[in-house]
Amino acid sequence: MSKKKKNKKIIGDIMYSTNPDFKFEVEQDTETPSPSEQDLRIWLDSKHRGGKKATIIKGFVGNEDDLKDLGKILKTKCGVGGSSKDGEIIIQGDFRDKVLDILKTLGYKAKKAGG
Repeated sequence: MSKKKKNKKIIGDIMYSTNPDFKFEVEQDTETPSPSEQDLRIWLDSKHRGGKKATIIKGFVGNEDDLKDLGKILKTKCGVGGSSKDGEIIIQGDFRDKVLDILKTLGYKAKKAGG
């Protein structure tokens, strides 16, 4: 039997240092560019979701508060649940066309991706 390796997600770029004078610098919240400068991709995913589909919006650049605000707008207009974290917005169900229309209306550069 072969053992499967579990992929662990590395959060941030934190490293260990043996230097006693090392000072960890916390990265400040990045300023969110205007919607016309954002290049978003809309994916459809059903892996690891029990066969259920989810619309994923990737490529958002900016701080977490703006990401959560955009996620809330999309979830409200689609009338479904979802989440917003790590630069991605997950909308429950296949809403690629509707999300694309909403993002274009809000002034974002967006297009469908992934087949």
